[in-house]
Amino acid sequence: MKMKNKGEVKLDKLVEKADVLIEALPYIQRFNRKIIVVKYGGSAMLDEDFMTNVIQDVTLLKLVGFKPIIVHGGGKAISGHIDKLGMETEFKNGLRVTDEETRDAAEMVLNSVNKRLVQMVEKLGVRAIGISGKDGNLLRVEKKLADGEDIGYVGEVKEVNAEILLDLIEKDFLPIVCPIGLDEEFDGYNINADDAASAIAKAVNAEKLAFLTDTPGVYMDIDDEDSVISEMTVTEAKELIKDGTIAGGMIPKINNCIEAIDEGVARVHILDGRIPHCVLLEIFTNKGIGTAILSDEQEKFYNEELEGK
Repeated sequence: MKMKNKGEVKLDKLVEKADVLIEALPYIQRFNRKIIVVKYGGSAMLDEDFMTNVIQDVTLLKLVGFKPIIVHGGGKAISGHIDKLGMETEFKNGLRVTDEETRDAAEMVLNSVNKRLVQMVEKLGVRAIGISGKDGNLLRVEKKLADGEDIGYVGEVKEVNAEILLDLIEKDFLPIVCPIGLDEEFDGYNINADDAASAIAKAVNAEKLAFLTDTPGVYMDIDDEDSVISEMTVTEAKELIKDGTIAGGMIPKINNCIEAIDEGVARVHILDGRIPHCVLLEIFTNKGIGTAILSDEQEKFYNEELEGK
C-alpha cells in the first residue's frame, strides 16, 4: 500500500475543511438575512469554554448574514447566588416561588450575565446591545400561576414590543435579551427564558428558534444515547407526548416548540449547549446533532435511509 507523504495528508485535511464549508453553503443561502432566536441557558452558562463556543457560534451566524437574537437564562447562577445569600428556595409544581427579595436577586444575576454576554460578543467584533424585557416595555407580562397556585413574581408573556428588536437588528446590532418583564402596574417579573424566547421568536417572525439545553435532544428511548430523533413534525411530537415517549420536563419545552411553529416559526431546534459549536453543527450540517421540530408541511432536511450512501 502506498503511503501518503506529509504534503498529501495536509492537502487532504484542507479538502475536508473545504467540504465542510460546501456542506454549509445551501443553509447559508437558505437562511441568509433570516432571524434566528437562540435561547441560551443551562450548564453551558457556567463554564467559560462552553460560553465562548456558544458566543462564537452566534457571532459567526451574524457575520455570514443571519440575524440572530440571544435570549438568555441564568437559573443555575441564580440558585447559586440565592444559596450564598442564605435565602431559602421554594418550588411549587416545578417552578421557583419568587418573592420580592428573590426577584431582585434574580434580576441582579441576570443583568450581570447579560452584560457578560455583550462583552464577549463585542470582543469578537460584532456590535451587541443588552436589553431587559423592562426596556421600552419589550416584554409585557401577567402573573403566572403553577396549576392555580400563586408563585409570586413569575410572569407569563402576553405581549412583545417587537419593534425594539427589529430596529436594533436593522441597525446591525445583535440583541441580547434578559428575561425580565413588566405587568400593567409596572411591577417587575421574572420570566422563564424558554417562554421568553418562544414569545420573541413568534413576535419577530423568526425563521428558526434554538433552545440550548442540558440534553442532546429528544430521545426515542431515554435509556439509549443513540436514539436522539434528528427531525420530527409537530404531529409526530404530539404523538410522542401522547404515548409517553416525551415526558417530564421535556413536555413544556416541546409545547413551546409547537406553539412557536403554529405561530409561523419554520423550525425549532433542541440542542445540547455543552457540545462545542452545537449551533453551527445543527444549522450547517445535513444531519445536525440535536432534534429539529418542524411543521407538517416543511420538508425534512435529513433522511436516515440515505445516511452512509
